Amino acid sequence: MKITFLLTTADAVGGTERAVFNQASELAAGHDVRVLSVFKSKAAQFFSPDERVRVDYLVDLTGPVQRPLRDTTVDDAVWAALSAQPSRIVDRVWEAAFNRVSDLELELALQDTDTDVLITTTPALMALAVHLAPSWVVTVHQEHRVSELRGTSGEPLLRYSAKLDALGVLSERTREWFAETLGTAAPRLEVVPNALPGGFRPRSTLETRTVVIAGRLVGEKQIDHAVTAWATVARRHPSWTLRIFGDGPLSGALRRQIDALGLHDCVQLNGNSPHLAEEWAKASIALLTSRNEAFGLVLAEAQAAGVPVVSYDSPNGPREVIIDGHSGMLVPTGDIDALTACLLRLIEDAPLRHRMGEAALEVVGRFAPAVVTGQWERIFSELVADRDAGRRDTAKTERQAMHDLLSGGDGTVPAASPAPASSVRTGNQRASEERLLKGDRGLVRDGGQVCKVIEWESPWDIVQANLALAADVLEGADIPYFVVRDSLVRHTVAVHASYWEATLKSLAGAYRDRAVYASVLNENQNAVATVLAGLLENYLGTPGSGVRVYQSAVARSRTLRLGAVYGCTISFWDDDPEDGAFLTSPTRTLIGDRVPKQAMTRTPLTLGARVYPSITPFTRPLHGDVTFPVDAVYTWVDGADLDWLERKNTALAGLGLETEDAATSAARFRDRDELRYSLRSIDMYAPWIRNIYLVTDQQVPSWLDTAHPRVRVVDHREIFGPRGMLPTYNSHAIESQLHHIEGLAEHFLYFNDDVFVGRTLQPGMFFHSNGQAKHFMSPTAVPMAPASYADEFNISAAKNNRALIEATFGQVLAHSFLHAPHPLRRSVLEEIEEYYQGPMATTAANQLRNHSDVSVASSLHHYYGYHTLRSVPGSISCGFVNVGLSDHKPRLNRILTARPHDVFCLNDFHDGDVPEEEQDSILTAFLPSYFPVASQFEKGSPRNQRARIGSLPGWPM
Repeated sequence: MKITFLLTTADAVGGTERAVFNQASELAAGHDVRVLSVFKSKAAQFFSPDERVRVDYLVDLTGPVQRPLRDTTVDDAVWAALSAQPSRIVDRVWEAAFNRVSDLELELALQDTDTDVLITTTPALMALAVHLAPSWVVTVHQEHRVSELRGTSGEPLLRYSAKLDALGVLSERTREWFAETLGTAAPRLEVVPNALPGGFRPRSTLETRTVVIAGRLVGEKQIDHAVTAWATVARRHPSWTLRIFGDGPLSGALRRQIDALGLHDCVQLNGNSPHLAEEWAKASIALLTSRNEAFGLVLAEAQAAGVPVVSYDSPNGPREVIIDGHSGMLVPTGDIDALTACLLRLIEDAPLRHRMGEAALEVVGRFAPAVVTGQWERIFSELVADRDAGRRDTAKTERQAMHDLLSGGDGTVPAASPAPASSVRTGNQRASEERLLKGDRGLVRDGGQVCKVIEWESPWDIVQANLALAADVLEGADIPYFVVRDSLVRHTVAVHASYWEATLKSLAGAYRDRAVYASVLNENQNAVATVLAGLLENYLGTPGSGVRVYQSAVARSRTLRLGAVYGCTISFWDDDPEDGAFLTSPTRTLIGDRVPKQAMTRTPLTLGARVYPSITPFTRPLHGDVTFPVDAVYTWVDGADLDWLERKNTALAGLGLETEDAATSAARFRDRDELRYSLRSIDMYAPWIRNIYLVTDQQVPSWLDTAHPRVRVVDHREIFGPRGMLPTYNSHAIESQLHHIEGLAEHFLYFNDDVFVGRTLQPGMFFHSNGQAKHFMSPTAVPMAPASYADEFNISAAKNNRALIEATFGQVLAHSFLHAPHPLRRSVLEEIEEYYQGPMATTAANQLRNHSDVSVASSLHHYYGYHTLRSVPGSISCGFVNVGLSDHKPRLNRILTARPHDVFCLNDFHDGDVPEEEQDSILTAFLPSYFPVASQFEKGSPRNQRARIGSLPGWPM
């Protein structure tokens, strides 16, 4: 067979390049093998493959101008201009290196290729290959990183994997993630480890007093953790040395850290080495501190020298290579203290070091070059045979059809949640999960776990349900407990440490046949093992500070998953060893981590609809608690309503302005149901909001349950009274009258209907417990120029605000505010109306936006409140997507996948480059995916029906 590996830069020094050259060299014994590198960045290669492996480069980066390495008659100025243009296939957020020059050169190189198999090694290269490779070429992508944690660089995997013939990964966990994410659109999925380099590998004596760590000196490798740990090791064992092999941008920072800690005599920075096999033979212990590691070829190389490994238990590679406690030691990622303890143990216990070294030699045989090469040869041969027999094209078409069905508006399949990094994937665990799935059709597999399907529950309901899971077992086993209050959304209950074994046994017995998971926590609250609760008895001897209990839940759409983050932590408190009058908590609670036993008076605490035991301090209002009611106010209009448009045309005609045909205008202003989903976001993530007021002009959404006790539709006539001029189509005017809503709380949040709550929030995000509102400043500046008729209306309003604030308080405002919910105080708005009577009356009287407007709710309130000590700066994670701009579209998938924002705004831009129909389809796909649970405010929804009969759990705090 003719086999081609595609690399971005074959002359780079990295794990991917090392693995590819190792594999190419082994395959060259029986096949025609070529490595094709898109870019040449150095004068010479670092790795030297077998002489039978041909290495070609396409684009030269070593000169002053990016240009093809082939002979060309095109002037360098043309290549320079093209290299500045982005690739038409690879989005720069996926990988920034690619441009139009690389597109053209790779297309030229592949158009006449006679290779049988083309192997890509990054998602960006995969995107290029599926677009540019001829149809007869078998395409295989080999993933060299933890795919489920890639973020934006992994987006091509979600768009184009169905076009591949096969996808190879390095761990079973990643294969499961692809199977869940791609479903029936998945190509052939194979788990194949990286092979050890061929040739002689010397063995270590394990008596050299040397620890070796190797890797790129970048943030992901966290080599600084190794240096920090060594500061402790060196004090106890000054004759031992830490040797660091690798290079990268953090080499200077590491050198400064070594000097600052006084470790220059016992920590060596050695740069890259082409002879790592010899370096491992000089080591007594190998070390790995990566944040995530898809495989960890260096671990296999170290074990091939008979060297035991101490490694972070990072996703996903270390567990693929190391048998914990047998051939090495795994510690929770980021736990430097545990890392230090394991190093000290292996240094001080020579017999243990030698036993683990022998075990490492025994288990490393599965990574032998002949074994791994044989796996790839079988896969390639079967794929080529399918192609030659004509079985391949139909299968690819059908996969693509399933992909198109599953993908959203941008052609991207929603990513499944990754399995918890601490998941223990034993045969017993897998068998138990399969038994549960077969026995209960209401369960599905998602995110590497067995989940119940959400029918009506919100995240807050899941939090309550998981608290009940823990409480039911503790009460059934007569284990004393009480509910703890901390700053988290999930609940914590306290149990005395003497009940550790009893608690684990009780959980295992109660949930042996249920899809309930438990994470054993170390003293830093990191999960060291996550298993089905029925298997917890295997951890009776594992020291821990707590157990997090939860049932994973997923929406039918698979776009919302609620796992361990919403679990209940059983926290094990103990007697203070220094003062028996206190109990100590492994984490800080709202009353501290040392609590006097005198404060342990049991007092009931009602959470949701259930009463739980707690202690008196946790049942009293504590400093920082927001105990006052908070309402929400929306201003909303259905711009496609013909009656509303006719009223608007009448008003325009009365002002002497041009009108527009109502039917034509209705087509342009279709209601995209943003309000429905914004209310879902409140119901899902902010149920503490008391009442919701919807301010409209004689309109009511057809789906809204107006009989719901927490919802009231407020007509403009109610809030304007004798003020202003109705009908009004000026949002500034409407916002200036919100404080006239009858029954409105002193504290409320003002929402535009395109603003959404993105994840579980508490009222303290928006208000201090003393009543002060928070405001969220935008980095966008208000131009320092007088108001002008050339300004957009929001800019002129901000400038008018500036004039008022400067005249009143002597300070010049410079910035606007984020597109987020605006925390407002009714009394501040009332005072503004009284103090600025003229500008407020003018704004209220403007039926259309006008350059004389002030913007009250979104700006003036915050500045006036700040200067009168009732509003203060706050901090919030706020996302903004303009669905009318094509370069904003990729943000939606990232928001859906990562859910990184507290709140976000989906604005539309009618003069953008995305057609309105496409904007509709984008939002129609995104909104129900992000908010799949119909709210209690929607007629006939399961939550609405439960609210009507009073069975919907209430706000738990």
